[in-house]
Amino acid sequence: MAKLSLPSFFLLLLMALALQSGTCNAAAPRKAVGIYELKKGNFSVKVTNWGAIITSVILPDSKGNLADVVLGYDRLGPYINNSVYFGAVVGRVANRIAGCRFVLNGTVHRLFRNDGNNTLHGGHRGFSRVIWTVKKMVGGEFPSITLFYRSFNGEQGFPGDLDVYVTYSIPGDYQLSVAMRGKSLTEATPVNLAQHTYWNLRGHDSGSILSHKVRIFASRITPVDADLIPTGALAPVQGTPYDFLRPETVGSRIDCVPGGYDINYAVDSREGKSGLSRVATVRAEETGRRMEVWADQPGVQFYTGNFLRGVRGKGGAVYEQHAGLCLETQGFPDAVNRPDFPSQIVAAGEEYRHHMLYEFSF
Repeated sequence: MAKLSLPSFFLLLLMALALQSGTCNAAAPRKAVGIYELKKGNFSVKVTNWGAIITSVILPDSKGNLADVVLGYDRLGPYINNSVYFGAVVGRVANRIAGCRFVLNGTVHRLFRNDGNNTLHGGHRGFSRVIWTVKKMVGGEFPSITLFYRSFNGEQGFPGDLDVYVTYSIPGDYQLSVAMRGKSLTEATPVNLAQHTYWNLRGHDSGSILSHKVRIFASRITPVDADLIPTGALAPVQGTPYDFLRPETVGSRIDCVPGGYDINYAVDSREGKSGLSRVATVRAEETGRRMEVWADQPGVQFYTGNFLRGVRGKGGAVYEQHAGLCLETQGFPDAVNRPDFPSQIVAAGEEYRHHMLYEFSF
C-alpha cells in the first residue's frame, strides 16, 4: 500500500471532514471519515474511523443524569493532529521503544523518532493518525462496528504487511467491548495495540480525576528511567505510591510521583470472564458511576493526563492536567528490546489478539 502524497492526503481529509454519518446499518465498506454511533437504551458510544477513536461515551449517573465521560473534541478536525491520543487505537506498537530501534531475526529495524530519542505509540503517523475502513456495522440489540487498516511493510520502520481489525460493540447493558486483532502477512513483526481513551466518570468537563477511587489488580510494576523506558525490572507496589491493590483516590499520593502516574502494571492474571482477567475498577463517588476493566493482556498503563495543558475540548471545556485518566491494557513497554518481557512478535501468517471489556454501573 503506497503512501499518499502530501497534497492528496490533505485533500482527502478536507473532503472527508465534510461528511457526517451516524447510522448503524451500513453494508458496504467505507473509507470516508465519519462519526458512527452505537446505542443501547440511554447508553451510547461514538467512534470515528480516523484513528479508530472513541469520541464519546454517554452514561447515566446514580440519579439518571446523562453525561459524556470521555475527553475529546466536538469536531473531527482537531483529531487529525491528536497529539494527546484522545480515544485512539495506538500501534503498530503502543507505548515506548527505546532508541527508536530493535533487532529481529538478526536485522536492525530503525523506527520513526517522535518522543525524544524514542518511538512512542507507533511513531509520528501511527495507527491513531490514519483512516481506517469501516468494514461492517451491525444495529439492533447488540450494535457493533468493525474497522480495518492495512499497515504496509516499512511503515514508520516496522517490518512486514499487517492487517488490523478493531471491533467496538455493546454486548450487554452498559458494556463496551473492544476486540483488536492483527494478522502478519509477509514476515515476523512486533504488534502491541492499546486503546487510549481518557476517562472522567464525573463528566468530561468536570475538572480533575484526583477524587476518583481506583483499584488496579496488579502487585508489580515495570519501573522506568527518566525517559519513561522500563529498566527491565519488576518491582512490588506494596508500600509505595503505586499501590492500588485496595481502592485509593488518585490524588491521595500523586504528589509522591513526579509528574503523576504514567507506569505499566503487570496484571495479576486471574481469568474470570470469557478468558479475561479483571484489570481495574474506577469509581466517582460524586456521581456513583463505576467502571470495571477486563482484558487478556499482561500489562496495563495507568496514566493520569499529566501532559494535558489548556487543551480545548468538547463544548468549550478546557482540559488541564489530570482532567482524565487512562487504563491502557497492553504488552509490556519496550518488550522488543527486553527478551525477558512477554514477547510481542507475531510470525508471518500468525495472529495477534487483544480483547478488552468495560462494564459500567451507577
